[in-house]
Amino acid sequence: MELVAVDPEHPAEDVIARAASVLNAGGLLIYPTDTLYALGGLARAPEAARKVRAAKGRGEAKPLPLIAGSLEQARSLCAAWPPSASRLAGRFWPGPLSLVLPAQAAVPAEVTSGTGSVAVRVPACALDRRLCATAGPLIATSANRAGQDAPRSCAEAVAAVGRWAALALDGGAGPAAASTLVDLTGEFPRLLRAGPVPWEDVLASLGARSC
Repeated sequence: MELVAVDPEHPAEDVIARAASVLNAGGLLIYPTDTLYALGGLARAPEAARKVRAAKGRGEAKPLPLIAGSLEQARSLCAAWPPSASRLAGRFWPGPLSLVLPAQAAVPAEVTSGTGSVAVRVPACALDRRLCATAGPLIATSANRAGQDAPRSCAEAVAAVGRWAALALDGGAGPAAASTLVDLTGEFPRLLRAGPVPWEDVLASLGARSC
């Protein structure tokens, strides 16, 4: 496995090109995000999703979260985009809020686990947005074995799942805090996981109540 240092907010062109080459060849990447170190491959590649699950020891019943490089790219992963998604994306993206929405048919069942829905966000990290803009939307699950703590550093991520990755991008220590996860597939918004974006702020942005 290759290890490359990167500035997450000002990534060099050659680093982006090298990472995109790995992703387009079907390989997995360890990379920093604005929430945690992630393990991922191309979102629309079923084999990449299978590799990620094997690396983490993650069961097939649990969907894999995705990141996108822009609002337009995120919408391309979703079969429906309600007004609530537009309001939350406009308020909190780029940032640590993931939205669960109906998935486009092009999103593999290996990603959605057959749920018909997908969790997606646009991250605040410039590196991640550049990777997605260059190679496509990415799987972005924490780079650790299932049941273990999320890694705070690239070294911890490599120790956990490095043998499955072709390339690791070391962007320094990170927060290791998963994004806030909100389900918008029902009549009312529903908090699936608390995180950096407070639930009260989500509801205030929607003028809504939860169920």
